[in-house]
Amino acid sequence: MTSHVTTHVLDAVAGRPAAGVGVTLSRHAGGGLTGVASAVTDDDGRVRELGPERLEAGVYRIVFATGEYFAAREQRTFYPQVTIDFSVEDGQGHYHVPILLSPFAYSTYRGS
Repeated sequence: MTSHVTTHVLDAVAGRPAAGVGVTLSRHAGGGLTGVASAVTDDDGRVRELGPERLEAGVYRIVFATGEYFAAREQRTFYPQVTIDFSVEDGQGHYHVPILLSPFAYSTYRGS
């Protein structure tokens, strides 16, 4: 079974998808990070395929460029970026990592 990553960013203040958010995916390896992929959320706030179709088991990091997103809307924000580390296990398939975003808070969960 393949393991791959998707995400969805919703702007809780505006009540709509957060289009144009930069997203990077890295893998923890050898005490550092190795870049895997980068993308920008589409008009629906989604990145439908982030990285390769097959990820090795390990710990990964997604970074959302939330500061740039809010700066483009002339809004102050407390979080210049949102960083989420998560584990990928063999045979677990799809990893959906969404965030609900506002300038001073965010939440995330493992989606489906």
